[in-house]
Amino acid sequence: MWEDERNKLGGRWLITLNRQQRHNDLDRYWMETLLCLVGESFDEASDDVCGAVVNVRPKGDKLAIWTSNCQNREAIMTIGQLYKERLSLPVKALIGYQSHDDTSSKSGSTTKNMYSV
Repeated sequence: MWEDERNKLGGRWLITLNRQQRHNDLDRYWMETLLCLVGESFDEASDDVCGAVVNVRPKGDKLAIWTSNCQNREAIMTIGQLYKERLSLPVKALIGYQSHDDTSSKSGSTTKNMYSV
């Protein structure tokens, strides 16, 4: 939860999938996400990782890796770059990082990305 002491200053790398990607990509992306966490695939930045979430919804699915401190730019960017590589996402595909504070106080349906890779 956002309010947890370990998470409240953090954020998440978020990947949004459309409904068609559920059949082709969701299971593989989720497995790779879990393997990244278990294998501490983010080098020294692994200490900043709090967990991962998958949300399966009618309009589209979301995968996220949660981190503990959104101000630790070096660790956040390392995690995002390695995560994108691990999922074999195209170079032109952008994934965004959002702070929990911004997400919890948003007024519309989207949150501005703090970082992108």
